Amino acid sequence: MSARARVGVFGGSGFYSFLEDVNQVEVDTPYGPPSAPLAIGRIGDIDVAFLPRHGLDHGLPPHMINYRANVWALKDAGVERVIGPCAAGSLKPEVEPGHFVVSDQLVDRTNARKDTFYDGPLTTHVSFADPYCPELRSLAIDTARREGITVHERGTVVTIQGPRFSTRAESKWFQDAGWEVINMTQYPEAYLSRELEMCYVNVALITDYDVGLEGQSGAVSHEEVLKVFEANNEKLRNLLFSLVPRIPEQRSCPCASALTGARVSDEH
Repeated sequence: MSARARVGVFGGSGFYSFLEDVNQVEVDTPYGPPSAPLAIGRIGDIDVAFLPRHGLDHGLPPHMINYRANVWALKDAGVERVIGPCAAGSLKPEVEPGHFVVSDQLVDRTNARKDTFYDGPLTTHVSFADPYCPELRSLAIDTARREGITVHERGTVVTIQGPRFSTRAESKWFQDAGWEVINMTQYPEAYLSRELEMCYVNVALITDYDVGLEGQSGAVSHEEVLKVFEANNEKLRNLLFSLVPRIPEQRSCPCASALTGARVSDEH
């Protein structure tokens, strides 16, 4: 691959349209094609690779995304830092539509997704106790505040399989567990990034209250989700364009050494 980038962004198909002089790069990975070609451009002095996780025409539902190919494509382009903005539902009244959440924890409720690069014979156990890069989280929170965005500086995101939304009983279960955010794509995207020793930060744009939230009886609709997302798309764009130039070239977080001590040696 000739085009290189240090920062990668997973997101909707419209994000890269904000960049000028985008270079579309086709990527071949050991896991098949990613959701779309990489769109590589610049924000300030930083080369950035954008990849719409659902494809250019949003034709890939969450359970059909080739997460391994997507993450591998960014790594192959030289990416060390990944920003993963996403639309998400709220599980708490105080986390309102239009607010942003910089998640600090993740719960996986998906099934049968290809969620590791290490299928053997070299057994690899990567720590995921703290799913998100602490350095990028701190920067994202501070940048959101500078931009005047209402941001929650922590929150647990529960990732469901999709493409269906939750039942009321499921939603109440998640709320009773004390979680804040519900989404369909954070896992295994965040974990696969950790396996390749890339930093990953989630910025969740709250588009709706989940169906079981007390006092919010209406069912979630995809139309309403898109309406709120589009209304706040400019805020997300401003956040990304302010955040990327602030990311230091040298990493001071543990993400770059995630594989240290993670592999089971032959003598064991």
